Amino acid sequence: MPSMVVIATTAVPDHLRGALSRWTSEVVPGIFVGSVSARVRDELWNAVTGTGTVTDGAALLVHPAPTEQGYAVRTAGTRRRVPVDFEGLTLIRMAGPPMTKRLQSGP
Repeated sequence: MPSMVVIATTAVPDHLRGALSRWTSEVVPGIFVGSVSARVRDELWNAVTGTGTVTDGAALLVHPAPTEQGYAVRTAGTRRRVPVDFEGLTLIRMAGPPMTKRLQSGP
């Protein structure tokens, strides 16, 4: 039975956007919405997470699931927002900015 999915992408190759557009609508750049079966959803996510697809970019999938919130979140790539399970609820933790080399000042 089809259910609604949302896939958000950042800095992914054009061929991936084209593949997602075959099954969903790109409502704004990088945001894909559609109603697909669980099998198609999983195949689309396999295309997103396939070897080398999300290299410098990131992707997020939200789909219905039998949870208290009614949905599940999957991510790929590097993101500042990280989904964390907290006693059965998916919360979003903000990761700090990447550590950079600090300049050492001389005496």
